Amino acid sequence: MMTHQLTLSQVKPEMQDCIQNCLDCHSVCLNTVTYCLQKGGMHSEVDHIRLMLSCAEICQTSADFMLLGSHFHHRTCGVCAEICEQCASDCEKMGDDAQMKACAQICRQCAESCRQMSMAMA
Repeated sequence: MMTHQLTLSQVKPEMQDCIQNCLDCHSVCLNTVTYCLQKGGMHSEVDHIRLMLSCAEICQTSADFMLLGSHFHHRTCGVCAEICEQCASDCEKMGDDAQMKACAQICRQCAESCRQMSMAMA
């Protein structure tokens, strides 16, 4: 029986970068959710928290699909890019806040690598 699961040594460098960006974005978004809940006010609005949690989840899923060698990873990466862009924009609306700027930056970085990954397979 042939397996499609990949070891990282079998993963192309650009996919390794995308996987790492997804995992980093997942971590930063989850950490920022905690920060936002503690900060309160507009930071803790339901739609904002929901978007950051959605971003974290799709990043984890996209990384998992790439690590598994799934033939659908280009589709999860496309959705991931879209959600990361929206999350970045939402985080930037929070004003001059280092944590929110850091979250927006990793979201944009992840969006770019996922966009490239989704277009490479289209």
